[in-house]
Amino acid sequence: MSSNSFSYAVYRLVPRVERGERINVGVVVFCRPLDYLAARTSLDAERARALWPELDEALVRPHLDAIERVAAGDSAGGPIAALDTTARFHWLVAPSSTIIQPSAVHTGVCDDPPAQLSRLFDSLVL
Repeated sequence: MSSNSFSYAVYRLVPRVERGERINVGVVVFCRPLDYLAARTSLDAERARALWPELDEALVRPHLDAIERVAAGDSAGGPIAALDTTARFHWLVAPSSTIIQPSAVHTGVCDDPPAQLSRLFDSLVL
């Protein structure tokens, strides 16, 4: 199996932008040579409440679900989910001022993008 370049970003919950505090809540991986795009998210509500005591999970979870649906190209993700993988990735990693913000895009090389997504998720989010 040959190695392929990939790009990824980490999603962060930012309860109060002015404080600069954040919690990693997801990862998106894009491998253009294999036309692969996927995201995985998770909200550790207990950790989040340490920074945001009044956290309403019901408001945060739909944002995380939307990231996964758009990455998967699921029609429930709306019109953005209908774009090709490259356009969806660029949309997913565009700077945002909402409570869920992507990091800068990072790159690497891997043989198995789904396994890389799992490794990144386990080490950066869980």
